[in-house]
Amino acid sequence: MNDLGALHHSTPPGAADPVKALLHRHRDLCEQAVDPLEIAAGLEAHGITDRTAARFRHRDVFSLAEELYARVSRDDAAPGPAPATTTPRTGAARTVLLLPGLPGALCAASAVALRLTHGEARVYTAAAGVLAVTLALHAVLRRGPLSARTEIPAHSSAASWTCWLIAYTLLGDGLLRTAVTGGPDGLPDGTAAGDWPLTVAPVVALALSCAPAAWTAHVLAARVRRRLESSRGLEDFAASVRPLLIALFTLYLGAVAVLVTATSALLDEPLALPSTLALGGLLFLARLLTIHGFTHAPKVILTLTAAAQLTALATLFTARLPGCDALATPLQTLTTYWSPAALPTLTCGAASLLLLIHTTRKLPQASTHIPPEPPR
Repeated sequence: MNDLGALHHSTPPGAADPVKALLHRHRDLCEQAVDPLEIAAGLEAHGITDRTAARFRHRDVFSLAEELYARVSRDDAAPGPAPATTTPRTGAARTVLLLPGLPGALCAASAVALRLTHGEARVYTAAAGVLAVTLALHAVLRRGPLSARTEIPAHSSAASWTCWLIAYTLLGDGLLRTAVTGGPDGLPDGTAAGDWPLTVAPVVALALSCAPAAWTAHVLAARVRRRLESSRGLEDFAASVRPLLIALFTLYLGAVAVLVTATSALLDEPLALPSTLALGGLLFLARLLTIHGFTHAPKVILTLTAAAQLTALATLFTARLPGCDALATPLQTLTTYWSPAALPTLTCGAASLLLLIHTTRKLPQASTHIPPEPPR
């Protein structure tokens, strides 16, 4: 509606061609678009809907975009790029298939190394493993299907809270279980039988899930582009994308379930399926939104989730002060009637549900899927 209001003020009285005025207003978009689909997505981003398109004598935004695309003169346009050779395509396939598997491989190797080392050597092994997995994750998030379109600060708050959530998966359940009984009496020693036990299997499973996450993001991008080409309206496109999003999200959760079951069996740890699924779904949806430029909601949700876990742990230790016993009652009750995994399951599960609702509202927008302009 903003564009319509502007047109009423910028179009000379008596003008009989409102499409021409619209073309003048969005000439850069129409000239740079490689097909009508990008024009349709750009018009949607400027608030033009199928109902608005009817005022331009078109049945939907896609039809209006086709006319705008046809009206733009391209006589002086540079020739299209040469067909891609097999080498870039092979390189892209290698990036999609091999690079996302690196964090999981390094994390699994680090977990095995921790089982084989003792004392001071275990500390160095853990530090080297954390560094290697962090660098591999950085590479995966900078290249390939999981890379964001816009530049994200390396030390963003979302990244910091994500590290906290993963650290809680590794250390939190053991700390909570020990704290309820009056501990801990020391720092974690890297063993499952220690005073502060580690939970390694879910972290390894989440690292391994980078591969299915990248594959899912790649499939989503390809299928959405195909839906754009076949859809004849914005509502039609959105209705076809939502089931696809939910199906791929469910498929990813299935992959996480298989991975955490396998890693728990191989590492001989209790199966933490609900909490791992909740955290995996949360991180996957946060990354999916970030890929397409929606960074605010993931940052807020990740911050609130981590803050809720941190606050819960703080109340447990604060309750040890004189007169503060009641602060520990909610968390002690939850842990007693369920397990220490209840805290991350509830917090991450609720956050994941909120992000899923937000994702099904934002990603079905055609303007979300405009390919980024190549660097000049």
